[in-house]
Amino acid sequence: MDSNEFAARAQQLVDRIETVIVGKREAVELTVAAFLAGGHLLIEDIPGVGKTMLARSLALSVDLVFKRIQFTPDLLPADITGVSVFNQAAGTFEFRPGPLFANVVLADEVNRATPKCQAALLEGMEEFQVTADGVTHELPRPFFVIATENPIEYEGTYSLPEAQLDRFLMRVSLGYPSPAEEVQILERQMISHPIERVQAVLTREDVLGLQRGVRQVHVDPSLKGYMVELANATRAHEAVELGASPRGSIALMRCSQAVAALAGRPYVVPDDIKRVAVPALAHRLILKPQRRLQGVSAEQVVNDLLGKVPVPVAEGVPSP
Repeated sequence: MDSNEFAARAQQLVDRIETVIVGKREAVELTVAAFLAGGHLLIEDIPGVGKTMLARSLALSVDLVFKRIQFTPDLLPADITGVSVFNQAAGTFEFRPGPLFANVVLADEVNRATPKCQAALLEGMEEFQVTADGVTHELPRPFFVIATENPIEYEGTYSLPEAQLDRFLMRVSLGYPSPAEEVQILERQMISHPIERVQAVLTREDVLGLQRGVRQVHVDPSLKGYMVELANATRAHEAVELGASPRGSIALMRCSQAVAALAGRPYVVPDDIKRVAVPALAHRLILKPQRRLQGVSAEQVVNDLLGKVPVPVAEGVPSP
């Protein structure tokens, strides 16, 4: 599959999602980029702006198995991964897979479950497998977790541990629509919700092929060095207590490859890296308490570093 064909197929997916999500092209493209890069996505925003609809519209736009897990304080790890049940007729225990055994998993309001329950996602998100009663069960491919959370409510919620945040390839937000976009939303939903009319445009084989294509996007060695410099700069920033791990550098590379492929290019350019730096790195940073009290955000730190770390001039970039 050449770069133009890749972009055309991927844009089909973006366009189909936009029949439901109005005016959020950047967030939709980053969602598709995370999906095709083989990572996982955290959507963090206030209630009512379309977090769950974005996840559902992606799931319905691809011909894959979709499961939704509504996270609540009484949810148990076995409710996510599955449980072994004794079969009296056979005299053995049989594993009954939980909703994690799907291609696209929506972890809705993930911060409402206990840390023990949140941790049940870790093995699956990182290793694409689940271990139950000492037996390892492979998860289907592709496997994509979309988690949503509301950052303004604290009562009855549990902050995601840093180890789990680091497993998300990107974190995106939607924000309020403009007045014109909100009118368009009202018009689309006068008779029925547009989610009811969404049909799949990609098959499982299409998705796996596109995910393989992302890995083939060329990254110049000088740009790999630039990504590492950005990640390393987060560790030395005066407002940061804990910077991005090497997993952050890998995420930056994968996201850059994905957005380059979406743009129809078989190679990464510096603007690709700058575009994904905030969604790929900001959620991995732990700021010093005094700087948080002063109103400094992780997004501001990453943007500050983008203005300070020199951008290399890539040599030997292949022509499209």
